[in-house]
Parts: sequence; C-alpha cells; structure tokens
Amino acid sequence: MSTQNPPPDTPGDDASSTNLLFTEKVRIFSHDLLKCCTYIIGFKDPRYGFTKKLYSKLISTTQLMEDFLDFHGAKNNNNWYVYRELTAAVRHVSLGAYSQKHIANRLVFYDLPDSQAFAQEGERTLAFLNQGLMKLAPAILAEATRLEIEIPRKSFDPTTFPGIASTEMLDYDIDDENKDLQKKHIVKISSEFLSIAADFDQLGFYKPYGLEEILTIVPERVNEVVIRRFEMLVHNLQSAFDTYVIQGGYRYGNRKLKQLRSYFSVVFHLLQMIGRLLHYYERHLHRASTKNIYRQTQDRLVQLTDPEALLDRIINFGLYYACHFMTSGKELAREILNENIERGRIEVGIPVKLGFHSRPSLLVAKIVQHYGGQVELVVVGDRFDASSVLDIQWAGGKINKEQVSEVVFEGDVRALRDIEILAAVNYGEDTMGKGVPLPRELAYLR
Repeated sequence: MSTQNPPPDTPGDDASSTNLLFTEKVRIFSHDLLKCCTYIIGFKDPRYGFTKKLYSKLISTTQLMEDFLDFHGAKNNNNWYVYRELTAAVRHVSLGAYSQKHIANRLVFYDLPDSQAFAQEGERTLAFLNQGLMKLAPAILAEATRLEIEIPRKSFDPTTFPGIASTEMLDYDIDDENKDLQKKHIVKISSEFLSIAADFDQLGFYKPYGLEEILTIVPERVNEVVIRRFEMLVHNLQSAFDTYVIQGGYRYGNRKLKQLRSYFSVVFHLLQMIGRLLHYYERHLHRASTKNIYRQTQDRLVQLTDPEALLDRIINFGLYYACHFMTSGKELAREILNENIERGRIEVGIPVKLGFHSRPSLLVAKIVQHYGGQVELVVVGDRFDASSVLDIQWAGGKINKEQVSEVVFEGDVRALRDIEILAAVNYGEDTMGKGVPLPRELAYLR
C-alpha cells in the first residue's frame, strides 16, 4: 500500500491509545464497516435485512472511517481517495435511509389524513436507497481488497440487527396531558408553524417534476444549504413543542396537539433525508473536478447510484411531501392558535385623509398575518377579515359611505397591540399618502 507517514497521535480520542501504524489502524477502523458490507451482500430479501439498527451501524462506522481517512489526507491521495468516497457515499445514503425508515415506522402513530400514497412512495424511496447500499457494499469490499485491507472472515449474524417493533407495548401509565398547558407556548408554536409554512410556500413543489425541470432547480434553487435551514427551523419547533407542550408520546391525550406535532415531525424527518441526499448529490455526483482521480471516482459512483433517480426521490417524493404536509397542517395550526390566543378589542381611528387604501390596508393585513391569529375589522356591525387586504378595502368603502371616523378591531391581542401602534402613526403615511418611518416595534413590516 502506498501511504505517507502518518502524523503522530494527537491529544483527544487517541491520546491514550498505542501509536499503531496507519495500515493497522485502517484495518481496525474498517473492520465493522466491512463486516456490514459482507452481511449486506448476503441478503436474500433486502426488504427485511435493512433495519434502523443496521443503518445506525453503517452511519457510525462510516463516520469513524471517513474522519480517520480525512485526518490522514485521503482526499489528496490517489491510492486512498476512492475508498474514502465510497465510505462517504454509504454514510449519506444510510443517513437518508434511516430518516425514511423512521417515518415508515412511526407513520401509524402520526394520525395523518390521506397518507396511503405517501406510505407507498416512501416504500419506493427506501427500496431505492437500499438498492444503492447493496451496490456500494461489494464496491467497498473490492476496494478494500485492492488496498490489502483484511476482510473479516465472519459476517454479522441477522440477530445483531433486529427490527425496532416487537409484539409488546409498554403500559401507558404517565398522563402527559397537563390540564394547565401554557397557552402562550401553544400560541407561539402554532404561529411559528404558520410562518415556516408561508416560507415553504415559496418553494412551491406541489406537482411531480420532470428531469429537465429538476436540473434547473437543483442545486441553484434547492440545495443542501436551503434545506438544512428549514430543517433547523422545524427541528426547533418540534423541540419547543416537546419541552413546553407535551412531553409524552402519540397514543393518547389532546389529539389536535399531537396531530400538529405529527405534521412538523414528518416534515422534519423528510428534510433530514433530503438534506443528506442533496449533500451526496452535490458533493459526490454533481460537479467533477478537472483532476483525473476525481472524475474517475465520480463516474464510478454514478454507476452505483443513478443521479437522475436520486433527484427524482429528493424532489418528487421528499420535497413534494414536505410541502404537502406543511400546507395540510396550516388549517389545524390556525384552529389550535385561535383556540388558545388571548382575545381583545381596540378602537382606533382610520387613516387620516385617504382612509384604508392600498398602503394602510397592506400594513394591517401583514400584522395579522405575522401573528397568524384571527382578527376582524368591525364597521357598524359588519365584520371583515383583517388578514385580507381586499376585505379591509371593502371595509374602507363602507367607512366612506357611513362617514365613520373610528373602527374596532377584535381578536388576537398580539396583533391588536401592533395595529394600535400603527394607527398612532396614521398607518405609516402622512396626510398626502406618502410613507413615513415606522416605529421599531413594527420593524418586521419593512
């Protein structure tokens, strides 16, 4: 084997270990990965062989192997680069498969409407990822043989990787439904869900895309960075929910709240999968360097993982259903929000001189949309939706007709507070209809 002299052991994980040669350490760090690969190529029916425990083993062993190789400079070594890339490929495919397997296992508890087609597409996606691992396994074994890394004589036993489900269910003896749930947390989480869903709408993946369309989207419009940002937002939402609203499981308790959690939980795990697979596509399959070893390795990976099929699963399954569930959950989030908001009533003047024309109507609607709770504009007994610019302008017509100088807003006190601030500065304009600076409390309207 052709290697450079390894760097000396550094403080940290290896500080107390024996200073072994690179060749011996690469055998040690490869051992469990190669055992997994030997185990995988022996599958008679991959549907039952791939479990969360196997994915977890693949993820941990490839993480260690990739870190080890990177530490020793494999990215810049002709002899070891391919082994490093194959290891990375297994890691990212396994991470994506783990997330999808988690969704499949939990789907029965999510209580999501019309999820049959989603389940079927999920099975198709998982089968594609499993087939990818079955192609990568012999490739890693072949590369290890070329590098003279010892292949373990024995494979893992199937009992090492059981499925997560059993025939038993533990007693439900902790009541997680707190009768004094803090409504402010429910309101905050519901509002944030609606805000994230509004941002998600900009992606607009509500139909299947052909390959040519997908290639114009990925990675320019949809890429790992974009998806990981949404993943972080949804993960924070789920964490806040589990910390401040419901700490228990899915089976009993407040059905609406648990169903809301199901919406952002399934989206979170879809985004996890999409992010890992986009990383694999962008980093390992998409743009080859001019260096010969990089091009050759990418060509080899393309033979093992079809980039077109991978993109189809990323966009037409992962992103499509992430958008679908974010959109589907909005109605429930609004319902929960409006059941828990503190309601109030304010009486304010109308915009001086020009009334509720485009600018003041838009600013009021943006305030209401920002918080997500219900607010109505009341004019001489008639009620108008204050989140709708058109509705507010319709109210403006009645205001002019009735010669009204003050109106009432009723609903979410958070929005009412900001409408009151806006009204105090004549709804953001002077008497000639020109815009004026808004108070700092309304900075989000700029």
